[in-house]
Amino acid sequence: MKHLVDIHVVLATTEDFDLWEEQAEEAAEKLNTILHMLYDSADEDIESEKLENLLQHVWENWREDSHLLDIDDVDLRDWVDHLLATWDDDTL
Repeated sequence: MKHLVDIHVVLATTEDFDLWEEQAEEAAEKLNTILHMLYDSADEDIESEKLENLLQHVWENWREDSHLLDIDDVDLRDWVDHLLATWDDDTL
């Protein structure tokens, strides 16, 4: 159940992006945008564990991605929609 997952626990801070130096704040905001898109787009009845795995996947894929700051919100929305449509917990 989505309401059992607290999105605020997984949101990024500038300290999470120390390697990004002067772009740390922008990178944290962009990652948080992706996390919020995912959380908001997930079905209300999604299993908590599945949602947590999806959020972790976002962290793992985007935290150090050099294209994080270049990708626009439309492309991010497409990526999130694709992730939700194709996610399989068995691939972990």
